[in-house]
Amino acid sequence: MVTRRRLLVTGAVGTAAALAPPGWAGAGAGTGTSAPTLAAETIPKYVTRLRVPGTMPTVARTDADEYSVGLRQFRQQVLPTSLPGTRVWGFGSTAHPWTFRYPGNTIEARVDRPVRVTWRNELVDGDGRYLPHLLPVDPALHWANPAGGTEGRDTHPDPDRTPARYLGPVPLVVHLHGGHNLPENDGYPEAWYLPDARDIPAGYARVGSSYEEFDALANAGTHWSPGSARFEYRNDQQATTLWYHDHSVGLTRLSMYAGAAGFYLLRGGDADLPPGVLPGAAAGPDGTPHEIPMLIQDRSFRADGELSYPSGRAGMPFFGTTMVVNGNTWPVLPVQRRRYRFRLLNGCNSRFLQLCVAARPTSRPARPVLPIWQLGSDGGFLPAPVEQDRLALSIGSRSDVLIDFTDVPAGTELYLVNEGPDGPDARGGPADPQTTGQVLKFVVTDRIGPDDTVPAHQLRLPAVPPLGPADRVRRLSLSYANSTGHGVLQLGVVDQRGRPVPLPWGAPVTEQVGLGSTEIWELHNFTSQTHPVHLHQVQFELLGSGRSGGGPARGDQGGRHDTVPVFPGSVRRIKAHFDLPGRYVWHCHILEHEDHDMMRPYVVTPAGAPEAGGGGAAHLTP
Repeated sequence: MVTRRRLLVTGAVGTAAALAPPGWAGAGAGTGTSAPTLAAETIPKYVTRLRVPGTMPTVARTDADEYSVGLRQFRQQVLPTSLPGTRVWGFGSTAHPWTFRYPGNTIEARVDRPVRVTWRNELVDGDGRYLPHLLPVDPALHWANPAGGTEGRDTHPDPDRTPARYLGPVPLVVHLHGGHNLPENDGYPEAWYLPDARDIPAGYARVGSSYEEFDALANAGTHWSPGSARFEYRNDQQATTLWYHDHSVGLTRLSMYAGAAGFYLLRGGDADLPPGVLPGAAAGPDGTPHEIPMLIQDRSFRADGELSYPSGRAGMPFFGTTMVVNGNTWPVLPVQRRRYRFRLLNGCNSRFLQLCVAARPTSRPARPVLPIWQLGSDGGFLPAPVEQDRLALSIGSRSDVLIDFTDVPAGTELYLVNEGPDGPDARGGPADPQTTGQVLKFVVTDRIGPDDTVPAHQLRLPAVPPLGPADRVRRLSLSYANSTGHGVLQLGVVDQRGRPVPLPWGAPVTEQVGLGSTEIWELHNFTSQTHPVHLHQVQFELLGSGRSGGGPARGDQGGRHDTVPVFPGSVRRIKAHFDLPGRYVWHCHILEHEDHDMMRPYVVTPAGAPEAGGGGAAHLTP
């Protein structure tokens, strides 16, 4: 294992600088990370109106909705206008240049109608030359490593040939989080691609080690164009809140922090409600929507307005000093005396959220003054609405909620506050009430026009049939890679004596699931931190602690999930049905953990298919 210390030592003696390929530079080069950090307490709150993400425009409508979506770098006013702008990354339609924003515009999809997106890596300047990453890339860990060439990509670089900072072209591959899709459309971490820049250094790998494989599966006789991948989303699942984001191996924490994310809302089908029952996304008589997606994140900034993220912290959870919603710090949202539907997404790198609506932003414990009615989770509607004073939201998870301002007097100011921890244990306590404990402000105004939507307690949500009996139980581990109780975290299996067997990404695949099977996965957490575990391709049920496989988990509101927090020293049991063949991943959704080897492949195998090999070499064709 290459250590940061060894990497810095080799750079100090000059060996690395002498042998470095183009695109590498010593620590401190590039983005000026030595600038002072902007004190969060000095940033004005509640002066910027909350932006509602726009709808991503299509480029064609055939047998599917067609999109051409690029990722670009630009400057955006994330902080209040009294402070400098911030360079960020954001998605937008390449045919509609004005649509590029952080977060990206929302892709609106319909159940059982396919969506095809050509995802383009456009991280280039005006002359077509590649742009380096906005944030410090740590090349000491297992990552995409384009400078390694075809043989060395997706590996730990040679510490004797690479200094401490990579400033080359940036890989991209987009994952539709929560989507039920074939592997070639899933955004596999090693299926990345560089921008089609004019100055890619000689010898660089332009694509990841799985790109050609999935290109061949997705295309018959044709190929994805350079700097892009064309994914088709089946949308054959329940109406729900999904989201898209970068998933490049070893870079997800940085590229998502830079802004590479957006909503994907799936509507319609038998498991949705008719229009008008819930507040809608179309503008009402007041000219504003009453259904609002909210991407909640934490960020830190430098005094010059740029994003601040420390170098050399791969594997260490990161907690920003400010809260950002839909691309602005501590925004304000005018709401009328009516019901609102909010699609809440925890897009933080490492922060667990616990949200409530309070009259005062700094009182702790907060005193909730309005209930949050939870209608849905990651995979769609719950069996019934659930009234909650406080809403827990794990990293990467979504919650579909209704908040009713009908009886609140006009002129009232209310606050969405966060009582989640400023640390990696989801059960720790509360965030700084002056900064990360505040999210946004509601200002209540008189209602314009009628509100014909149904009150939450009267809603009848669509029934979702439970999964059938399980064919197998797997015992999986979340543990440290060694016996010291600290250091690198890894996923793995539990042996017959109940001990963890940690496994790196490249170890042989241990989770080989039969196509069409239903399995219970027991997630054993041997660490001192809470880990939000995410499975690609499936939406699962949460089960109780017994071994029979029956019954929901205690305290769970039902519904389907794709991400679940596993608390220290606990066992979390989930049940999933695997109905699509191919190679996928499961991982911790603390992005710093995911990027530092807390991710493993799993393979769904048709009957008679060959066994898969290691994580980076298992090229199983479904």
